[in-house]
Amino acid sequence: MSTASGWKRWVGGLAAAGLLGACTTVPVYGNPVTAAPVQPPHHFFTVDWWRQLVSPTLLEYAPREHAQPAYDAKNARVLTLTRDGLVRSFDPEGTEFWRYTVGNRFYAGATVDDGIAYVPGTDGALHALDAKTGTLKWKYAAGEALATAPVLAGDLVLVASQSDTLFAVKRATGELAWLYRRDPPAGFTIHRASTPAVRGQTAWVGFSDGSLVSLDLDDGGMRWEKMLAPGGVTQFVDVDTSPVLDESGHVYAASYAGGLYALDAETGDVVWNSVAQGITSLLMHGNVLVATGDDRLDAYLADSGKLLWSQNLEERAGLEPVLVKGMLLVPAQRSLLFVDPRTGQSRLAWNPGEGISAPPRVVGGKVYVLSNNGYLYSLRLDGRSG
Repeated sequence: MSTASGWKRWVGGLAAAGLLGACTTVPVYGNPVTAAPVQPPHHFFTVDWWRQLVSPTLLEYAPREHAQPAYDAKNARVLTLTRDGLVRSFDPEGTEFWRYTVGNRFYAGATVDDGIAYVPGTDGALHALDAKTGTLKWKYAAGEALATAPVLAGDLVLVASQSDTLFAVKRATGELAWLYRRDPPAGFTIHRASTPAVRGQTAWVGFSDGSLVSLDLDDGGMRWEKMLAPGGVTQFVDVDTSPVLDESGHVYAASYAGGLYALDAETGDVVWNSVAQGITSLLMHGNVLVATGDDRLDAYLADSGKLLWSQNLEERAGLEPVLVKGMLLVPAQRSLLFVDPRTGQSRLAWNPGEGISAPPRVVGGKVYVLSNNGYLYSLRLDGRSG
């Protein structure tokens, strides 16, 4: 394994490139494994350590790691799910404690709670592991490739498949409680799935036919459904965003073709709609809704839908962002962007090799990043990058 003992306060390879249409030049830092060490600006971040998890293959083109690292608070461990089909557990210093083999690549990360790791496999199974030892506790055979991080809702684990099925599995036993399935559309769809949002006894989840559905957690019965896709459009109408809830009783979701919607969470009635297309991820911060997707990074006022700012990602796909220490961290395929949420301006971009597709995992002042070339990085944020 590679370590950062000599280059602990390193980011590497400074270059200049204009990544956003409204920006001039954005400093870009590179791969600490291959580039010469360069001291980064301390008000952004430093790299504490890195580990190579996946070895490259000659026939692999444009590798992608889609699974967000998970954090096991009970045992202070970081869990990674990588394209080689392995689940690994690391302590905060990067020491590996165990690994578990699923055998297939992953579309989404694990969820860890009370010492149990719930792992969604594209092998068609939901695996429940002892997070301390990696021992299998139970496995539910869904029979469909699972594509979202599991969501814990009382005694249930909710996970959606790539085939438009939402499974509700009993946490204690791994038995199926109920499932809700929709028929996929006839046209082309986006290779993503909506992670359900839960509040009380209700779940909200999107599907590839362009619908947002509200379900009763007791039995999976439908409370309401709303078609967010525009009429007459049959391709790429997916609602792949994870719905976002606010304290005013609204739920927010977007159809790839139909734009961004604010709905009444109880009834499904439309509050407002923005026609911006290509949105695949949402993040709520206060009264601001950040939307990312193909070529775009936008911010809206949640109560009115007013556009605050918009940035062009120049043919890059903005993936699920996280907010930490006054900065938006936005995976944008080729790099991780550090974006000022007040203005939308990118302040720095980091590409440790083959770009970044998975959302980072923030744990206090640390950020764990899984790059597309199969390296796990531990970053230490040194303060607000204003």
